[in-house]
Amino acid sequence: MSPRAIHNFSAGPAMLPKAVLERAQAELVDWQGRGISVMEMSHRGADFTAIAEKATNNLKELLDVPDGYSVLFLQGGATLQFSMAVLNLAKQDSIADYVVTGSWGRKAHAEARRFCEARIAALTQRPSEPIPDVSQWSISPEAAFVHYTPNETIDGVEFHDVPDIPPSIPLVADFSSSILSRPVDVSRFGLIYAGAQKNIGPAGLTVVIIRDDLLSEVRSGVPDLMTYRVHAASGSMKNTPPTFAWYLAGLVFEWLIEQGGLAAMAIRNQEKAERLYRALDQSDFYTAPVPSTCRSRMNVVFRLVDADLESTFLQEAEGAGLMALKGHRSVGGIRASLYNAMPLAGVEALVEFLGAFEARYG
Repeated sequence: MSPRAIHNFSAGPAMLPKAVLERAQAELVDWQGRGISVMEMSHRGADFTAIAEKATNNLKELLDVPDGYSVLFLQGGATLQFSMAVLNLAKQDSIADYVVTGSWGRKAHAEARRFCEARIAALTQRPSEPIPDVSQWSISPEAAFVHYTPNETIDGVEFHDVPDIPPSIPLVADFSSSILSRPVDVSRFGLIYAGAQKNIGPAGLTVVIIRDDLLSEVRSGVPDLMTYRVHAASGSMKNTPPTFAWYLAGLVFEWLIEQGGLAAMAIRNQEKAERLYRALDQSDFYTAPVPSTCRSRMNVVFRLVDADLESTFLQEAEGAGLMALKGHRSVGGIRASLYNAMPLAGVEALVEFLGAFEARYG
């Protein structure tokens, strides 16, 4: 009997491509005949320097990062970037504008208020509201930057296009749950940051892409390890970086290039999301609250009309090999995360289960 297929819909840490895990397994105790693991290498030695440089160059290739930007591999998660972005781009008496469309945008704004006048330029109170058009945003002409969250992991809300704001104001984005899911014009941004544990690699690594002219904007008194300029000057090795996570991210970048790059991933991700949303919209048993104009392709959130059945749904889904479908603890419900590593077969299995569950309980 063949083993039951397992499909991991976790929002993060999320599933990694099987080919990447198998390669890491093969190289775990002996990397390319060197007789040691990547985890045992000096981060300043020639072997790891080559790993880091290859990963950096492949990420630049995937995102078509233009000249004049630095790519950093840091620690602390995207949550630390809530502070670092402000401390590096805004002075104490500066204004920073925040577009808040979900839980992580609210957290970023709350953290920024510790360090400057953080204004809300646009706001949605709940996922069922459409994202306000950029023409309705209240952007201060003297803002140090405008911050937004392209994809709200918890709420299932996604910007389908990059906001067109005045080019004189740096655009800052928390791309944690949608980076590498489709092409993006990096030149439109002053700063991009993303926690790795969704589309990049394991937890413990954070990618930062910053326009070089912004490296000098840091206010006085900021510690070295919270200063982008220091990390850029040291090649992200001011202190010991998360070497194994960096190596695994590099394997994911290689895998993405082999799959055809971000244009190919965008097509696959769109197909997966459309298939699941179509099944939800065709049913009166389930409801997907986010408007079609801003539905996330990465994190599909939905509810059962009879909320009392949700615990049964989750239990039976896990029994069918559909793992980690429980919504975030702050909002409940169901959430299926469809990151790059999730195959179409996983979505098809979930759609089949949706129909079977409705037939049993509807």
